[in-house]
Amino acid sequence: MSVVLPRTARLPINRCNLPADILGGLTFQRSPVALELDGVAQFHRGLFNLLDKINDAKERANAFIMHMNASFYLDEPEQAGYTAKATHKREKADYLRMVRGWSFDADGREGAALKGWVESRFGLLPRHHGGQIRDLSGEAYRRYLEMRATALYGTNALESQFDLLYTYCQHELTRLHPGETHLTLYRGVNRVDDHETLATLDDKHRVVLFNSLSSFTANRERADEFGDYLLTAQVPLAKVFCYTRLLPGMLQGEDEYTVIGGLYEVSIAAY
Repeated sequence: MSVVLPRTARLPINRCNLPADILGGLTFQRSPVALELDGVAQFHRGLFNLLDKINDAKERANAFIMHMNASFYLDEPEQAGYTAKATHKREKADYLRMVRGWSFDADGREGAALKGWVESRFGLLPRHHGGQIRDLSGEAYRRYLEMRATALYGTNALESQFDLLYTYCQHELTRLHPGETHLTLYRGVNRVDDHETLATLDDKHRVVLFNSLSSFTANRERADEFGDYLLTAQVPLAKVFCYTRLLPGMLQGEDEYTVIGGLYEVSIAAY
């Protein structure tokens, strides 16, 4: 069965090395390649050259945090143009706060910022944000755009911070899983039909169009706590935006992975 990513779920352009219809399709899930955001690794090549020389994961994480702070003046907001007279105090709206906010409420302002980043960089449109998004002229999409704009307003190159976080995550995954292309991840749900099914392969397998960004876990028992059905997917490493142990204190969930969307073939088990 041939299932393709709907035109209404993608943009014609993006900012990485593959178009949205390819990276968001089943072919990519089955045979993934590395995804590279335009210019990020090149602009920060000094950081990645340094990381290649560090064998300890905690030391690499510390080096990344220091580089992020220096690149975006996260510890010196006045250097980025913030003043005490500013009417919008957004200097603390950095990548860590956004990822934590996403983990707490995927349909909140932080979630809108991250889904907007996926839309901009990978060309994958959100399918849900506080409600289904199917009509780009509809109320749900307009509300998402407002929340996205509010989340990004007055911040210090927040989407560029996400760019660097994703690229660092990919660098770490390559070191942790040499020669591997996929992770087996799980997602617990109460209503399977709430997910956008594009094809039913058999009683236990479907092709699902996931939201532009979704949470999974590597812990099957943990996923059981979130619903009566368990979705299991082979997720390309290239589609992992971040995960719990990437940086100290970034996410509180157990073995949580934040995954870029598109089409996935999944297996379904009921409890």
